[in-house]
Amino acid sequence: MSSEEQDRLSSERYGTDSDHSSSHSNARQLHSTPLVQGRHAEASSRSRASHNSNGTHASHMRGGGSDEMDHAASRADGVGYYVSKRKQAKKGHRVLKAVAISLIAVLAVAGTALAWYISNINSKLSAGIDSSLISQLVAPTKTDDPFYMLLLGVDQDDERTEEWGSDQSNYRTDSIILARVDPPNKKITLISIPRDTMVDMGEHGTQKINAAYSFGGASYMVQVVSEFAGVNISHYAELNFEEFTSVVDTLGGIEVTLPVAASDMEYAGIDLPAGTQTLNGEEALGLCRSRHAYDAYGGGDYYRSANQRMVIAAIIRKVLESDPTQWPNLINELASSVTTDLSATDILSLANQFKDLDTDNDIYSGSVPTTSQYINNLWYEVVDADAWKTMMQRVNAGEAPYSDSSQDFTAGVAGSVGSGVDSPDSSSSTTSSEPVYTGSVLVLNGTATQGIASNASDVLANAGFSSIAGNADSSAHTTTTIVYSSSKSSTAYEEALGVANTLGLSVTPMENPGTYSDNYDVVVVLGTDYKGK
Repeated sequence: MSSEEQDRLSSERYGTDSDHSSSHSNARQLHSTPLVQGRHAEASSRSRASHNSNGTHASHMRGGGSDEMDHAASRADGVGYYVSKRKQAKKGHRVLKAVAISLIAVLAVAGTALAWYISNINSKLSAGIDSSLISQLVAPTKTDDPFYMLLLGVDQDDERTEEWGSDQSNYRTDSIILARVDPPNKKITLISIPRDTMVDMGEHGTQKINAAYSFGGASYMVQVVSEFAGVNISHYAELNFEEFTSVVDTLGGIEVTLPVAASDMEYAGIDLPAGTQTLNGEEALGLCRSRHAYDAYGGGDYYRSANQRMVIAAIIRKVLESDPTQWPNLINELASSVTTDLSATDILSLANQFKDLDTDNDIYSGSVPTTSQYINNLWYEVVDADAWKTMMQRVNAGEAPYSDSSQDFTAGVAGSVGSGVDSPDSSSSTTSSEPVYTGSVLVLNGTATQGIASNASDVLANAGFSSIAGNADSSAHTTTTIVYSSSKSSTAYEEALGVANTLGLSVTPMENPGTYSDNYDVVVVLGTDYKGK
């Protein structure tokens, strides 16, 4: 074939020589362009071909050739493109993995810091709590059962420590409060025990109850109060008066209402007007210490005790009204002022359970019924045994300590918290109950007289009860106790009334506090006051 023919055929297939070179150049460009860019190159090639002077056929041929090359370039470059994407994905996974590891490390450090923070708070809270005290504390039968807690205010401060030393035997408790805490029903009952209350301390003889602290510290105090009140004590808290002011000041002050002015500058450094006011730490401490502010009314210790309960309730109110997210920091601040067996977690749990507490209606307040007597050159508060027994029966049953507001003679003079009597609109379901003469009864002999439990059991059986007799843990019970278990029977209280009527006892039944068997609807512990029937 002549060179002219070759040029003609080449011209027909590829166009002009310059176009031929251009096509090869475009092909090379397509092979070096990513997939998406190859499509732009195709459009550009077709645009140039449409303006070629060799006509439509040449344009079509060039278009077809260009399209063929574009497809080839897309497949070839696509492999590289996706390989690149996979590499980027692997790199992204490595980044995410590094971030995850870093996050886990941060969380581990934060968890360790939190654990240390809580441990540090617990160390401060439990400073001074020893094994002898722990052995005296009795946990509730069930985790959600009401429990008793002993609150003590100790008269130790820097001045007295410098003068008397740090040994606990040098100090006595100026404030003694037995608290019943009922989380399920969101109720708190505060019962003040006058520091001069006369009690028999066995080998130590007849003493004022606050002397127990100097004889055996917190553990002996818990033992004496537990026996005195006839209840198990599950928790303990001690407040040093020297540091009491920091508790109130940490909270930013507390709001109280005084029915009458309280002035005692000489002994307590207070001169407070009547009415609602905010107290700082020093003022709150002075109010809790002052007896002489009420000399005109007599029985100064009763009024002081009432003010102490009011201040405690005001502190509870202030804590519960604060932001729950601030509770851990608040507990940390208060930990230096309080000694307790409760951990920070325990306190937070209780605060959460009581966060909706209505302090005006859900806190009951009262004091052990006593009369002042001068015995052997000392003033004692002598307990009215019958009235005290009745009060504790009410408290154990979750009722207010007083059946009538007139029983609280400090009302209208000293500060008050909540109520000492049941609210008019919260009448107990037991007040209008009728006795029921069926159900299971356990009769225990709490005396040294043989056979009285069996005789009482026979009397109950004849009346329609299913009864059994046994012996109590002690033969020194002087008064008869009747407890009922609502968890065992929905009519347990009515059955207890029937038991009392059948045995001729004027005893107010109380809810089983967990210290008696709950296998029976009613448990009777006969004391020496039971004369038989």
